[in-house]
Amino acid sequence: MIQALFVSPVSACFELQNDAPYYAPEAYRVWLDGVEQSTGNTNVFSLFSLLPGKTYRLKVQMGEAAEEISFTTKTVSAGVNVKDFGAVGDGVTEDTAAIQAAIHCLPENGLLHFPAGTYLTAPLTLKSHITLSLGEGAVLLGSTDRSRYPAIPGEVTDIFTGESSVYGAWEGNAAAMYQALIFAEHAQDITVVGPGTVDGNAQNSDFWTHFREFPLGRPRLFFFNRCRNVTVHGITAQNSASWQFHPFFSQQVGLYDLFIKAPKDSPNTDAIDPEACDGVEIIGCRFSVGDDCIAIKSGKIDLGRKYKQPADHHTIRNCLMEFGHGAVTLGSEIGAGVTNLSVTQCWFRGTDRGLRIKTRRGRGKDCRLDNILFENIRMEAVLTPVAINMWYNCCDPDRFSEYVWSREQLPVDERTPHLGKFTFRNLTCTQVQVAACYIDGLPESPIDEVHFEDSSFTFDPDAKPGKPIMKNFAQEECRLGLYLDNVRRITMENVLVEGAAGENVVANHYEFLSIR
Repeated sequence: MIQALFVSPVSACFELQNDAPYYAPEAYRVWLDGVEQSTGNTNVFSLFSLLPGKTYRLKVQMGEAAEEISFTTKTVSAGVNVKDFGAVGDGVTEDTAAIQAAIHCLPENGLLHFPAGTYLTAPLTLKSHITLSLGEGAVLLGSTDRSRYPAIPGEVTDIFTGESSVYGAWEGNAAAMYQALIFAEHAQDITVVGPGTVDGNAQNSDFWTHFREFPLGRPRLFFFNRCRNVTVHGITAQNSASWQFHPFFSQQVGLYDLFIKAPKDSPNTDAIDPEACDGVEIIGCRFSVGDDCIAIKSGKIDLGRKYKQPADHHTIRNCLMEFGHGAVTLGSEIGAGVTNLSVTQCWFRGTDRGLRIKTRRGRGKDCRLDNILFENIRMEAVLTPVAINMWYNCCDPDRFSEYVWSREQLPVDERTPHLGKFTFRNLTCTQVQVAACYIDGLPESPIDEVHFEDSSFTFDPDAKPGKPIMKNFAQEECRLGLYLDNVRRITMENVLVEGAAGENVVANHYEFLSIR
């Protein structure tokens, strides 16, 4: 069964319906209007260089079986070549003014096309109801001159009402920041499609080498603030100064068939960090970055308390994480919580942690996580496949305080977070190193429920020790089984642990434990 995930005027993205993580059960061939286009082996694939407003016939053949569907590309009011506005695309001449002029001149529902070439640019501001099409061999290359990145204030006060609004952000707080390379605020119906590349070029700037010295938050590659109906499809995104994609208080965001990459040692180059968003789809993407692959956020305590906008209705499916600190992370800036999250059919290779939840005292009473599902996931050589940490000790001035690290049962107050139910189903984890899972709740706010079902954890016999979670006084572990502390209800059905150094299950401070 073939499903059309997204269709733009010039591209289309499709998903094969099965239960296999990321890769299709076998290789397949793709035809378009009777002409063979490509072969593939992943559940998600794309077509580019299509014509607007045209109906196509797609055929996919896998073995002896074949299926055909038809789809129609969207229409455009106008299609414009960026070079008609003076863009050079030689990688040396700065094309910012030409590109920005072309964007301003686009009519509603217009498309701006970038033919092959390297377009050196400072930050670009998008507007509503437009499509950017990066053709084969087209590269938007970020300027290395920090002075070319305007400063965006963290908060702006309305001169009439006196009310403040957030315009810039960094790590869960309203904060001044450098403008992102691709930037939009209070806009809607924006599409960016490939197969070209957006390259932050941070490896040739001081954004990575002197990142602790900046007066402002480093620019993201893409930043969408309070936007609606934003789609990015089929591009390569790489070498951002910090986070690559940062949707912020936005709705209906679709990220499909992207390749997002940065060196392993690049600082804070998270791939996708949706913050306080509603309705984010991340499907068919491939990641290899210097920090978390996906980090779902909803602000620290101030933003969470003020806006009470949880990360809600997010779907992550058919993705490949090849390197990162965490493959899929919740937090730690989740002051308004995370609800209704589904992570399915993903493949993690060599990440430090697989499914990673991190919070701490001080994230606030609105930091509530519930209805979280992780299903049909394969992990290879992941150090710790499942880590739920309510003692996270990074990024805050009080990170080493007794309030953060005390194992005493402290009073529950407005600063206390709460974690609800987590379901882990059909996880296949091989070459595990540090711990099969490490789940550590607060004594005054135990995690409500953790359920494991039809899952296996096989340790590498040559595993190396490491710290399963980031907390004060963390001890190194090696081949630790399923470790759970301060969880009210623990249920396990058909869970296999092979090669643990000690007990397969170590549980402390629980109310109910069932292993079947």
